[in-house]
Amino acid sequence: MDLLNYAFMQRALLAAVLVGITAPAVGIYLVQRRQALMGDGIGHVAMTGVGLGFLLNTSPVWMATTVSVLGAILMELIRWYGRTRGDIALAMLFYGGMAGGVMFINLAPTGSNANLTSYLFGSLSTVSESDVTAICLLAAFVVLVTLGLRRQLFAVSQDEEFARVTGLPVRALNLLTAITAAVTVTVAMRVVGLLLVSALMVVPVAAAQQLTRSFAATFAIAVAIGVTVTIGGTVTSYYQNVPPGATIVLLTIAAFVALTALAAPLARRRARALAAAQPAGDPAECAIPANRAADGKVGV
Repeated sequence: MDLLNYAFMQRALLAAVLVGITAPAVGIYLVQRRQALMGDGIGHVAMTGVGLGFLLNTSPVWMATTVSVLGAILMELIRWYGRTRGDIALAMLFYGGMAGGVMFINLAPTGSNANLTSYLFGSLSTVSESDVTAICLLAAFVVLVTLGLRRQLFAVSQDEEFARVTGLPVRALNLLTAITAAVTVTVAMRVVGLLLVSALMVVPVAAAQQLTRSFAATFAIAVAIGVTVTIGGTVTSYYQNVPPGATIVLLTIAAFVALTALAAPLARRRARALAAAQPAGDPAECAIPANRAADGKVGV
């Protein structure tokens, strides 16, 4: 493949693989928590970090990471204490983050709307060596958290009250999930873009759930889908000269549609197999145990 002869494509493919791993790895917890759009909100806040990076002449990736983490923490605090006014506060945070990014990048001597667009929708040619280094470090953090604490994060995502009763630090784990999501957004913004990263965090998980309900299997399939579509979208973007972020998201949605179409006949086949294996007479759950029937001790 001739694209591997170019250093910028090598960097882009490496970044794409890391994004394909990290985005679904975090997204599975967000989907369980019914916070599928959290990545989209963090993406809006991260725009301020990108603008500050250009204004202060520092790395936009690291500055976006810092601002995103602070924004994610603030979002969790609003969720805990905001009550009825929480939605208004979140809206101001999201739109303020977007407006701040546009303002700062236009005030920067080296900034322009073209620079901002590459972060909003992704750009293969602008992934630098420093970006790859930052993405590798941030992706390592995400993988360590999502795999190392998977049992605790899953328990909190499923039922916060039960997790609290069992002694888990629910608020600390919720905060860690939000921070990890913020880090993932900045990992993905150079490939997918800030405005599209939420789709890569959510849709592969939803696609994997069409085939299985097991957490481990869903996790593995979602990551496999993520890696496949990010590599496929990056390669397609190179050969067809189309936007990488949009291409990756469209491929992800296509994977969801294909797996949904495949899941329906598989479910019917499993149902027929189960019905065929069921013995004639009463269903297993309604059958009366022989020993209890003989003793006359059958109850409700």
